[in-house]
Formats: sequence, C-alpha cells, structure tokens
Amino acid sequence: MDMEARGHSEHPEALRLWLRMLTCTQLVEKQVRTHLREQFDTTLPRFDLMAQLERNPEGLKMNELSRRMMVTGGNVTGVTDQLVTEGLVERVSVEGDRRAYRVRLTARGRKVFDEMARQHEAWIVAAFESLSQREVESLHKLLGKVKQHHNANQPEKTETP
Repeated sequence: MDMEARGHSEHPEALRLWLRMLTCTQLVEKQVRTHLREQFDTTLPRFDLMAQLERNPEGLKMNELSRRMMVTGGNVTGVTDQLVTEGLVERVSVEGDRRAYRVRLTARGRKVFDEMARQHEAWIVAAFESLSQREVESLHKLLGKVKQHHNANQPEKTETP
C-alpha cells in the first residue's frame, strides 16, 4: 500500500497532497535505486556520497559528509570504506591535524560518477515526462512557496557553548 492510500476524502486536501507527494517521491526513488543497482551495481547512499564529493573537489571531512548526507558517521564510514576499496575515493591527510582526513573522489571515481550523474539526470527527467514544461515550472514554483513558508517559520537555532 502506498502512502497516498492512507488518505480519505474526509481528510483535509493538504494532507492528501502531502501523501501524494510522499508516494511520488517514493516511486521515483525506488526507480532510481533500481537503475543504480542494475546499471552501475551501486546504491543510492554511495551515489549520494560521491555527489557530495563531486561538488567539493578538495574533499570533505567525515563529519561534514555525515552532516550533509544527514546520516550517522558510522554509515558514512561504511560507504567510504567500500568506495576506497574500489578505488573510487581516497582519504587524504589534513595538514595540521594528524587525526583528521578528507575524503575525495579519485580520477577513476570522478569518471564513474560523471556517467552515473548523466544517467541519474535522465531518469529524473523521464520521471516527470508526463508533465508539460509549464506544469513542471508551476509545480516547482508552488513547492518553492511551501519551502519558503516553512523556512520563514522555523525558530532560530542557537549555538550552545
């Protein structure tokens, strides 16, 4: 049963919209996971980690990766270890800090990721091909309003010493 099936006509339209968005997100994500596994013998977390590194060619510390990916450090370590073993990423010492290191894509990792990213983009475009360009733009704009409203109504985070 998908998330949308939980909604009933007596529920507020906003709740039913939320469930539809969740369902659509899950459907697209499932398709992307399947394509990554079948075409590249990889997983979405591995793709996501490599995407973070592609955006940061100098590399990222493990805690930065963990924060950006919104997963635990243990998860990042496990995925990183696999990618290091395959020669797709490398660990590089951080000057001035003997305990820290940065993780970055290797030349081979960059080449492999570039191909995965091209395919990923095509899969996402295909997932929305039932919508016209105008509908895509309109949906993007409307969801942007939801995001803006949410961000404007978040309490300020304060740093604790």
